[in-house]
Amino acid sequence: MANTTPLYALHRELDAKIVEFANYQMPLNYPSGIITEHRQVRESAGLFDVSHMGQIKVTGDSAAESLESLLPTDLSTLDVGRQRYSFLTLDTGGILDDLMISRFEDHYLLVVNASNKHQDFDHIAGSLPADCTAELLDNRSLLALQGPLSREVMSRLCPDLRTMRFMDTMDTEVEGIKCQAFCSGYTGEDGFELATNYDDALKLAQLLLDQTEVQPVGLGARDSLRLEAGLCLHGNDIHPNTTPVAAGLTWAIPASRRKGGSKSGGFPGSEPILLELENGSSLTRVGIQPEGRAPVRAHCEIVIPTGESIGEVSSGGYGPTVGRPIAMGYVKSTYSHLGTELRAIVRDKPLSVKICHLPFVQHNYKRH
Repeated sequence: MANTTPLYALHRELDAKIVEFANYQMPLNYPSGIITEHRQVRESAGLFDVSHMGQIKVTGDSAAESLESLLPTDLSTLDVGRQRYSFLTLDTGGILDDLMISRFEDHYLLVVNASNKHQDFDHIAGSLPADCTAELLDNRSLLALQGPLSREVMSRLCPDLRTMRFMDTMDTEVEGIKCQAFCSGYTGEDGFELATNYDDALKLAQLLLDQTEVQPVGLGARDSLRLEAGLCLHGNDIHPNTTPVAAGLTWAIPASRRKGGSKSGGFPGSEPILLELENGSSLTRVGIQPEGRAPVRAHCEIVIPTGESIGEVSSGGYGPTVGRPIAMGYVKSTYSHLGTELRAIVRDKPLSVKICHLPFVQHNYKRH
């Protein structure tokens, strides 16, 4: 039987369409519909229940060094009160999972994908030395408030958050509810993610939904928002057979972990990944602009005009903000240049597409 989050009864009360996702009963959308919810986040503020995500706490004297043996990042440059994007890599160079890692005074916190959280925990815990401990925080919820008015809302409820910049983190209280706040999200908009105890999640959600700027938003709009923002979904756009280089995620690998750096290599798959960094990858993740109104979905084959197969769509759908179909996928790198005209096979028919810039919608993070 699928799991539920502490907000399940609230989703039912709000008449959400419930679907199973990552072995959880989750809201796909509410009566207003996916497009309305999508626009709510782009124009105002939307509240997501992302309590299905995994939260892994790592403590110990050698926690930084131990995590650096699993992640191609440099934790000596991650200050207390900051977080960053990274990924767990495999010996093959593939991506086991992508994640956010935050540094607090006495621990690191990793937020990982729901469908991978038990696998990730085992992978991390099994690699730690005796002086370190990993804990999967099963008693925690995660709510995401996203959109241009989310800062106004949170500043009213918790003035401490007013000055937070993109990727800042903080221990705080929201109207007396203890939270760890993260200035980040998965929509391309300014916003916050709030981790709190299961017992306080419903109270926090209701407090946020009581604000006039806020409406509930489900997984459907979460997917269209992240696609417009050009953000990868593990299991679609990145997976154990995809390297960070092919995925265009090399910005997350600092110079110190690359060839010639002070901490070069030392993570799973470092040899093939660093080699690919030097020589380039055979495949490249690209933005895809379909011609016309027909959506191009994941797994559609991409071909050149002669019919030769050169790639596959990894995510696709309708972009409500841009008002047209959009997609991402992988093509042979020789065909990855902007403006390259290709075909996507949709219901056995070739549809004209061209390689376009990512993201489809500009990111609106508060960086200063």
